[in-house]
Amino acid sequence: MEFIKTPFEGLLIIKPKVFGDERGYFLESFRKNVFSENGINFDFVQSNISKSRQGTVRGLHYQIGEMAQGKLCQVIYGEVLDVALDIRFGSPTFGKHYSQILSEKNHLQMWIPPGFAHGFSVLSQEAIFYYKCTKYYSKENERAIRFNDPDLNIDWKVENPIVSEKDMSAKFFKEINHDFFFNK
Repeated sequence: MEFIKTPFEGLLIIKPKVFGDERGYFLESFRKNVFSENGINFDFVQSNISKSRQGTVRGLHYQIGEMAQGKLCQVIYGEVLDVALDIRFGSPTFGKHYSQILSEKNHLQMWIPPGFAHGFSVLSQEAIFYYKCTKYYSKENERAIRFNDPDLNIDWKVENPIVSEKDMSAKFFKEINHDFFFNK
């Protein structure tokens, strides 16, 4: 596995080794000791799968307090634009986002540490998105930022986004509380 740094402290792209032949392919998507050696020293406690159709935008979601989640994201089928927004007050990249295309073809994963809001848009006809979390889902600690906030200027690469009512009514970025602080 190759762990590729991004301009955002702690945010990584992971490129697994893929072994393919006429039968298909095999890849190792997680190996605790290798992840630990590369600075990802978290225990994963929950795995989630979502299936979405083209044009869907999910996010930008995060959790606060002791329930702040790190997420290891990958696409099992299709293609998405995965987006991480730095919400760590005091971070040099606070309020900036990083995006990466994840697909069943490129096999890339994105490690999103606690302190980032997360979302994705579906670029293919359908996509199956898989992610492991470091904390359990907590409704009380759940928060969201409006995906189309003009202050964020995120290009989701979809023309007519399909968005849940809940995500459409999320707060704007400038309204979020000081829940995360950057500690290097």
